[in-house]
Amino acid sequence: MVHAPLPNDQLEPKAERHLWGHFSSLGHSVDGTSIIERGEGCYVWDNHGKQYLDGLAGLYTTQVGYGRPELAKAAGDQTAQLGFFPIWTYAHPKAVELAARLADLSPGNLNRVFFTSGGSEAVESAFKLARQYFHEIGEHDRYKVISRNLAYHGTTMGALSITGLEFAKTPFEPLVPGALKVDNTLDFARAYDGDPDLLGVAAANQIEQCILDAGPETVAAVFLEPVQNAGGCFVPPDGYFARVREICDQYGVLLVSDEVICAYGRLGEMFGSQALDYQADIITTAKGLTSGHSPLGAVLVSDKVAEPFADTDHVFQHGFTFAGHPVSCAVALANLDIIEDDNLLAHVRTNASTFIDALAPLADLPIVSEVRGMGYFYGIELMKDVDNGVFFSDDEAQELIRGFLSLRLADLGLLCRADARGEPVIQLSPPLIAGPDEFDFMASVIQQALTEAMARMSTVA
Repeated sequence: MVHAPLPNDQLEPKAERHLWGHFSSLGHSVDGTSIIERGEGCYVWDNHGKQYLDGLAGLYTTQVGYGRPELAKAAGDQTAQLGFFPIWTYAHPKAVELAARLADLSPGNLNRVFFTSGGSEAVESAFKLARQYFHEIGEHDRYKVISRNLAYHGTTMGALSITGLEFAKTPFEPLVPGALKVDNTLDFARAYDGDPDLLGVAAANQIEQCILDAGPETVAAVFLEPVQNAGGCFVPPDGYFARVREICDQYGVLLVSDEVICAYGRLGEMFGSQALDYQADIITTAKGLTSGHSPLGAVLVSDKVAEPFADTDHVFQHGFTFAGHPVSCAVALANLDIIEDDNLLAHVRTNASTFIDALAPLADLPIVSEVRGMGYFYGIELMKDVDNGVFFSDDEAQELIRGFLSLRLADLGLLCRADARGEPVIQLSPPLIAGPDEFDFMASVIQQALTEAMARMSTVA
C-alpha cells in the first residue's frame, strides 16, 4: 500500500493531536502549529502558501539555504550505494572522507573526529571524553566542568548539567554532579567597574577563581561558546579567550569550544574559535555541518586528548547507532563543497558590516537597549524603559514575546527568534547566502513590530 499524504486541511489538527513539538506547549500553543512545507534559498513557505524569510536559518542551521539539489543528489546517491552502516568497530568511505576533511579544516592539532547525531550528543560526548581522558592518565579526581550562566549547551543529562538555564534544568533534577557556573561576559561587563582595557582578562579570571575554589585537581574542562547564544549573542570582550587559554594551560584543564552554532561559517570563519583567535582542545559541532539537510554532529579532538586511547586497547566507552551515518556524511561533504565553492566565508565577512548597518537604526527605538553580535549572528535586546533603566518583569517579558512579537513577526513574513532567556531579545541568524535585500527586510519588519509593540504597551499602561 502506498502512503497517501494527508489533505491540507487535516495537517494542523493532526499535528495538534499527535505531534509532540520540541520545547513546545502541548495543546496550548498560543499560535497553533505552523506547517512549513517547502524552502528555496533564504525563504520557506507554509502549507497555505505564505512566504517567510527564514531569519534564523531553521535553528542556526541552514548555512547554504534551502532547495540545494547538490545536497539532495548526495543523499540519494549515497542511499542507493549504502543507506546505513554503523561505525562501531567498522568504517565506511564517507565517514573516513569527512573525518579527514574536518581534520584538515580544523585549527591546530584537532586531528581526531568523533561523530554524533547532533549538537546535544556532541556536547555530551565531549563531557564524557574529558572525564575518561583524565581517568586514563591517572587523574581520577577530575570530573568537574565549568560553563557560564544562561549558556545553553544541550538537553541530554550531561549537556543539560553544563547548561546555565535554570528553567530548562529544574524538571530533571538531580542532574550530573560537578557542573559549576561563572558569569557570562555580558552580565560581568555590566557589573564591572575596573579598567575597561582589562575587562576581558577580568571576566576570564572568574574561571580561574572557580577552578581554585573547586580545587584544580578536580576540574576537567571549561565549556564555552565563541559567541554565547542564550541571552542574545554575547560577544566576548577583547582578551577574554586568550586569558581563558592561559588559565586552562596553567591548571591542566581542557578547553572545549562549543560551536554547535558558531562553526561552519556563522562568524565568517569555518570555526568560531578561528574568528576569535583561540585554540581549543575539543570543538563540538553540528547544525551547519550538513546545513540541516541530514542529522549529524562532530566532536573535533586534539591529538593530546586522543593520545591515551591511541595504539592501546583503551576504548572510549561511548557511541550512537546513527552517528557518522553514511547519508549524513555524504550530505556534509557536499555541504562543505558548497561553502567552499560559493566562497560563503568571504561572503559573510564581506557582508557582516552591511548586516549590522541595517540593524543599527533599531537601537534608536525606545524599547531597544542594545544591538549586538558578529558575523551572521545578532541579537536585539529589549527593555521596558531604556532611558530610565527599567527592565520588563518576567510576566511582561513573556507577554511581549509570546503574546505579541513571535506572532507579529511571523505575520509580517519573518521567522526569527523572540526569546526571554535573560532579558527579552530578538535573534537573527540567516542563511549564509543572505545579502542586503534580506538584511533590509529583517530590519524593516522588526522596526514595524517593535513600533507596534510600544504602542500596544502604551495602550495597556
